[in-house]
Amino acid sequence: MAGATTLLVFLFVIPAAYATTYMVGGTSGWALGVNYTNWAAGETFHVGDSLMFIYGNTHTVDEVSSSDYNSCSSSNTISTAVSGNTSIALSAMGSRYFICGTTGHCPGGMKLEVTVSAATGPTSSPSTPGSTSPPPPPPPPRSNGVFFRVNTFLLGAPIVMAALLAVMG
Repeated sequence: MAGATTLLVFLFVIPAAYATTYMVGGTSGWALGVNYTNWAAGETFHVGDSLMFIYGNTHTVDEVSSSDYNSCSSSNTISTAVSGNTSIALSAMGSRYFICGTTGHCPGGMKLEVTVSAATGPTSSPSTPGSTSPPPPPPPPRSNGVFFRVNTFLLGAPIVMAALLAVMG
């Protein structure tokens, strides 16, 4: 029985591999007075992850170009959100830029740059130098990753039960 308990603890302590949803600004959310440069520096973003912006009705989440980010301009936004609960899928490698379009908020620090790295997980063999194979398709968007985590748990539960039965049997 001690072996079964040890196995059960072992299986639930090991985390499943899945994409991460980052709460922008941590517990402060998307608000004035948060240093988003410092916050982003403490995180590592990968293709397949997502950013969750939580904010009040006086803010927006505007995705912009690098030059508009640097000048705090929201006149040519790539996308704009005002719902107060915005999830952004990070579906490609590279830099992404976000600002609050409310007058004075971006110059006041409500701006975020993230650099997205390759997805974690198994790697494919490197291509030959000079080859021009198309990149793999991006993963399907997930609003908050909960569905994937629940499915990972539900798919793993029969495996855990079978292992427990084998140890106890």
